[in-house]
Amino acid sequence: MTSPLEDILSQNVLITTVDKVANWARESALWPFTFGLACCAIEMMAVGSPRYDLDRFGAGVFRATPRQADLMIVAGTVTLKMAECIKRLYDQMAEPRYVISMGSCATHGGPYWQYGYHVLKGVDRVIPVDIYTPGCPPRPEALIEGILKLQEKIRTA
Repeated sequence: MTSPLEDILSQNVLITTVDKVANWARESALWPFTFGLACCAIEMMAVGSPRYDLDRFGAGVFRATPRQADLMIVAGTVTLKMAECIKRLYDQMAEPRYVISMGSCATHGGPYWQYGYHVLKGVDRVIPVDIYTPGCPPRPEALIEGILKLQEKIRTA
């Protein structure tokens, strides 16, 4: 038989670790840094609209500066000249930072991968990528799924 004190504590006290609380806060408040380079950026903008309501997943506050963001969404074709800028902006983001590669062009060069001498053959050659969102361009639902997968990855880290 349990005591009344144990009953009160089991109903009102939550025991956890600081890491779990920090990961819950990180996954519940992702601030994306938009890096739209081509047609995928149109689909990324659609995700922020009321129709898809990214705010319900805690990631609707798009930031225009890397110093205030913890998620970089690289959407579109990355040229070799732009790769240096992406790396610099990624380095300016605070830790922990996450990256979603959105679309075929950002993931592996898209239709330009074989003959495009000016196209980077995947953004993961300059910065580490956490989630790859396939498509040309991916639908807004695919980006939302990528964000949910990233939240799951943060939760289990």
